[in-house]
Amino acid sequence: MPSVAKPSKSAKTDRQRLIDETLKKQRSAEKRRGNVIVAGAVLIALIIIGVAAGPVVLGNFKESAYSDTPINEIGAAASVCDDPIEETAQDVGTHVDQPQTVTYDTAPPAFGAHWNVAGLAPATFREKFYDADDRPPLEALVHNLEHGYTIMWYDESIADNAGDLAQVRAIARKFKESDDNMNFRNKFIAAPWTSDDEAGKDFPKGQKVAFTHWKGDTTNSTGVWQYCSDVSGEALLSFMDEYPYTDAPEATIP
Repeated sequence: MPSVAKPSKSAKTDRQRLIDETLKKQRSAEKRRGNVIVAGAVLIALIIIGVAAGPVVLGNFKESAYSDTPINEIGAAASVCDDPIEETAQDVGTHVDQPQTVTYDTAPPAFGAHWNVAGLAPATFREKFYDADDRPPLEALVHNLEHGYTIMWYDESIADNAGDLAQVRAIARKFKESDDNMNFRNKFIAAPWTSDDEAGKDFPKGQKVAFTHWKGDTTNSTGVWQYCSDVSGEALLSFMDEYPYTDAPEATIP
């Protein structure tokens, strides 16, 4: 029987080195594939976060552009607004229990029955801007109107436009950043009007913004509306000059 030559020690070493190098290359390839997968997942996550945060960041950037701009120079000229509309009002001091809802006849309301709940209705004096996620119920905001507030309502087309919404936010910030936040002249709120409000009632055709105010006393009062096709700080100030907080049924209450 022929003898089988045993591999030399050097041959065994070379073969083991080849095996080790092959395994090392395989591990390196697997590590690279893993890193690519992780990097891809991180990139996708960043893209998703970026898409979600992008409008917010853009909106904040656009809003900051108005930091030194007077209210009357933010947005369009006052000519984008129709003349104010006045209507005999009722329900001064008419409180309904929360969570009872009230159906208002107009979009948006300028007067009517409302809630009277400490800390909720009327909404806080200090907050000047709301979006669809945090806006108080209509029954709370109507109580603000009774106390002399002007509310600037903006529709969903404004809410969906970063530039337009930045103008609304910038105007609201001007009232919030006053030297005296408890100055009653700052009785202002910007709030959204959505398709869920009052069975989807819309502003008049072509109008995207509405100012409302409730003037008068406990026995004789009037609701006021002014509709605009665009954001106009100039029109807002003119409206608030004509219908100041002092002419409201309960003007002396925050």
